[in-house]
Amino acid sequence: MTDQTTRPLSALALVCTLKPSPNESSSQLLARQLLDELATHDVTGTAVRLADYDIKPGVELDEGDGDQWPHIREQIIASDILVVVTPTWMGHLSSVAQRALERLDAELSQTDDAGRPVVEGKVGIVGVVGNEDGAHAIIADLFQGLNDVGFSIPSQGATYWNGEAMGSVDYKDLDETPEATARTTAVVAKNAAHLARLLSERPY
Repeated sequence: MTDQTTRPLSALALVCTLKPSPNESSSQLLARQLLDELATHDVTGTAVRLADYDIKPGVELDEGDGDQWPHIREQIIASDILVVVTPTWMGHLSSVAQRALERLDAELSQTDDAGRPVVEGKVGIVGVVGNEDGAHAIIADLFQGLNDVGFSIPSQGATYWNGEAMGSVDYKDLDETPEATARTTAVVAKNAAHLARLLSERPY
């Protein structure tokens, strides 16, 4: 049974794979699993693969000349929970995820009538996949960036999978999701939905 809320909650997953559609993606898979878990807590969700869009470099709301970030931002603003899922490349988050953080920097200057960032009532959670080390550092970087612009991070707000060091098996190629990752993903979704409901009913 889920808690009752005054309005439906929604989530948007930013999939930060380097691969455009329709290529298979481990990040897309983990994002889908997070959204499926959120759905068990009455949170509807959609995923956006950022590599499918022309997102200009910069730190403004709109960088002009075909920039498609404003369309994605509209969906972020309309959601209660932002999910950021990235692969690990050379021990770091993907360049696509870094660009998303840079574009979110513009939210620092977007405030409501009370002077609060417009994303301040939203929850941010993270997913990381990769067959190399780096998940904890990536989670820390994403948490700092999301929190800096106003997102709230729930308890145990990240899930990840690391394959064997220097291995070649991807998350999407596993026969089944490892129990530890599945369990953590479920906890992330439960805690994110709980916090999003609290913030919806009692904003900062």
